[in-house]
Amino acid sequence: GGEPKKRALNPALLAPMQPSADLAVVVGNKPMPRSEVAKQIWAYIHKHGLQDQQNRRNINADDQLKKVFGGKGQVSMFEMTALVNKHLKAV
Repeated sequence: GGEPKKRALNPALLAPMQPSADLAVVVGNKPMPRSEVAKQIWAYIHKHGLQDQQNRRNINADDQLKKVFGGKGQVSMFEMTALVNKHLKAV
């Protein structure tokens, strides 16, 4: 098989993950890949104007996101990714 290999996407990013109950309020409760979870969270952040105006890298949590962020009122984008990952489990 001399087929040229397509560069595979990271399978961890494509595997469907089940959001926790708290995260499901924000992104919906059906399993979806991490990339889709991130997309949904950003959609939520933009819809509710939660990106910090002074420092665009920071996200201001509303009551729903506070649950996902372990009670924090503000997190950085990097921190957010780590915190959200805690609310995902492999299906």
